[in-house]
Amino acid sequence: MSTLSGPQLVARLQWRYATKRFDAARKIPAADWAALEAALVLTPSSFGLQPWKFVVITDQPTKEKLVPVSWNQGQPAECSHHVVFAVRTKLGEAEIDAYLDSIIAARGVARESLAGFCGMMTGFANKPGLDVRAWATFQAYIALGNFMTSAAVMGIDTCPMEGIEPGRYDEILGLDKTGFATVVACAAGYRADGDKYAALKKVRFPKEQVITRI
Repeated sequence: MSTLSGPQLVARLQWRYATKRFDAARKIPAADWAALEAALVLTPSSFGLQPWKFVVITDQPTKEKLVPVSWNQGQPAECSHHVVFAVRTKLGEAEIDAYLDSIIAARGVARESLAGFCGMMTGFANKPGLDVRAWATFQAYIALGNFMTSAAVMGIDTCPMEGIEPGRYDEILGLDKTGFATVVACAAGYRADGDKYAALKKVRFPKEQVITRI
């Protein structure tokens, strides 16, 4: 299996930036997009519960509807693929059972062997004061980071977008009655030649300031 060297990885991360203007004429090839969808699916999550749904939007009229509810930023309309990260709003027996069913199907184990794991997840789900949406949002941001890094390695631009109206996204995308809610979005595609932000030097605190070694 081929791997990136340390310098190669850093070079890709230096190359990426939050793209403000996309080349609307350039679309991500199907094979490359399939790899990015796989990266989303393979994202790790707490307990492995995967409390999310990724809504991939390529339909142009739908993308354009999202611009006014994205603080009038043009990225949703200009990008190749606009990804909405939505999370579960509740976590209960049905969701845990569905996950256990997937483990049994994938690994061929008996349900009885998962009793302890089931009890641990159930105890977590029933924890007093648990804010399921907040917990799931933390998980979704793991997926967002994984998606953006994977895209950068492949030479695909992204722009994470918190400047959106999640409730309006839910209405437009029909998520409001599904048990999922929008938390963040990410535009993906290829930077436009005229995006002035592409050439700006990154501004980061020195590693001595943000990394502590013990």
